[in-house]
Amino acid sequence: MKPVVITAALTGPIATKLDHPGLPTTPEEIAAAAASAHRAGAAVAHIHLRDVHGRPTADLGIGRRVLDLIREQSPILVQLSTGVGLDVPYSEREGLVELRPRMATLNPCTMSFGDGEFRNPPKDVRRLAARMRELGVKAELEIYDSGHLDTCLALLKEGLLVEPLQFSIVMGVRGGMAATAENLLHIVARLPQGAVWQGIAVGRANLELTTVAVAIGGNARTGLEDTLHMRKGELADNGRLVARLAEACKILDRPVASVEETMRILGLQN
Repeated sequence: MKPVVITAALTGPIATKLDHPGLPTTPEEIAAAAASAHRAGAAVAHIHLRDVHGRPTADLGIGRRVLDLIREQSPILVQLSTGVGLDVPYSEREGLVELRPRMATLNPCTMSFGDGEFRNPPKDVRRLAARMRELGVKAELEIYDSGHLDTCLALLKEGLLVEPLQFSIVMGVRGGMAATAENLLHIVARLPQGAVWQGIAVGRANLELTTVAVAIGGNARTGLEDTLHMRKGELADNGRLVARLAEACKILDRPVASVEETMRILGLQN
């Protein structure tokens, strides 16, 4: 059976320490959480940056500090979120790729996101995609609804993306597709040949749908960005969430990918 790439989404842009006192927000906390997630089985750390007040930020100084600390503490691969936060201007968000992480997210479409608006204007998305290709930063394509896939395929035709394409199928965000197995299967059936993908489910469906993703041959993501709880009434931490997902992979007879295997699977340069 092919190995499963586990990604740990450590912080996200929404929750605060009022929601979960253990949410990592400082560079030191984020790096420690990444190391813990790696020990539990994660090969990729999905990173949202926070400022000294805990708010989402695209500050390059903070980003550089986080990247340096993570590299010091573990070999986990870093994927920076260019989504950052709903109130952060796109001009600041796209600047994060200048830090040259191995990977960064590329959100193809503007959408409603809970009570807010997640703005990704087409011309800005194309400019960012071109810059990521120029810098050799692997794009992870965030699919929140079926039409987002069509936009990504158009970017591929325009020569703005590098194959193998890497997709995150995100379910459960209000404004995007619901967290159901039917929606996951619909998107997976439409992916181009050779694409690499992972399942992401926000909230209660996190364990259920990441397990489905693994069972049908995909990769999976978990972490405090996706769910703050192990189960009702029990707060989670990133390491425990990753360990639980790794155990599900074991039960399904799919080994957890190492960092080296993940680089090969995702087509990353050495």
